[in-house]
Amino acid sequence: MIGNPDQQVQKVLLSVDVTADVLEQAVSEGAQLLLTHHPLLLRPVHELGELTLKGNLVSKAIRSNLAIFSAHTNADIAVDGVSQSIAKLFGLTNTSALDTTSGHGIAGDVDETTLIEFARKIAKLLPSTAQGIKVAGSSDRKISRVGLVGGAGDSFLPIAAQSGLDLFITSDLRHHPAQDFSEQAKLVNGPALIDISHWAAEWVWLDSAAKQLSRLHPEVDFVVSDLRTDPWDFAVMQ
Repeated sequence: MIGNPDQQVQKVLLSVDVTADVLEQAVSEGAQLLLTHHPLLLRPVHELGELTLKGNLVSKAIRSNLAIFSAHTNADIAVDGVSQSIAKLFGLTNTSALDTTSGHGIAGDVDETTLIEFARKIAKLLPSTAQGIKVAGSSDRKISRVGLVGGAGDSFLPIAAQSGLDLFITSDLRHHPAQDFSEQAKLVNGPALIDISHWAAEWVWLDSAAKQLSRLHPEVDFVVSDLRTDPWDFAVMQ
């Protein structure tokens, strides 16, 4: 996204997002390349003036001789990519693609447990965020077949409903799609639903990416950023 392909790289910082703090960390730690999952310019912009967020970040990166590379959809469906990394963390076995057309998502088995116990388990495994873990379904429901999609997964709800799952996990679920999915599940004994933080889910992949890249390029130092780029700082409970 930014930089000269011929630029020499000795150190790479990996992050889910490009934020001002992440960019500053990359520069201060002497990285020549910032590798992120989310593209800096994911949505169109019409100017790069330095009073705009994107323009400010682009200017700082260029002045700091910091290249920026994004692996987005290709990382979602890669071997040991985003969804597979989450599935491994959650202990899914006998896995296959949830959507065989595009290769997105993962479906797999877990040792039978209850919905509440599985939710507690993954809450401990994921980095902490203000959102926490949101669950729709009976707490004592038995869970053994689980599907998941890393990132925003509204569009995969119809597929999840028809995939023989006990539980579907994704992020950024909106009110009406989540409500309709859960209400339909009551009628036909469909899957329970868990909404996890978008950032926390995809951050899991960074360690896998760093290890894969280190094997391919042992002369380069790959470092995973420890900065939380989840947009929410805290939650207030009523």
